[in-house]
Amino acid sequence: MSHYDDLAARISALTQGETDEVALMATLACEIHHSDDRFDWTGFYRAVGPELLKIGPYQGGHGCLVIPFSRGVCGAAARTGQVQLVADVDAFPGHIACASSTRSEIVLPVFGAGGRLIGVLDLSLIHI
Repeated sequence: MSHYDDLAARISALTQGETDEVALMATLACEIHHSDDRFDWTGFYRAVGPELLKIGPYQGGHGCLVIPFSRGVCGAAARTGQVQLVADVDAFPGHIACASSTRSEIVLPVFGAGGRLIGVLDLSLIHI
């Protein structure tokens, strides 16, 4: 079984039958963060209003509390609905430096029922 298969199996077992979005986010953030030493910050920014993300469950140091859709890698993922894979955050236009230790980011938009944007999952890495 690969590392990712093992992670997926653990997450599936831990979340089976759970429907609360925040509980699911907290469990995912914890399991993903502790699965790879490269992860500096792992967590969710929740879509809480028009064009606005707020910090949700996460693991790691402090994150930005509020991110507008118009700024940063997380905002780009929320705005476009597309995964953002950024090898060098310093080269990303409008990057928000919430932590100076983050060198790379992978941000995935998260959708719920009916295609509603729930938020984004931010994987901030020391390096890719």
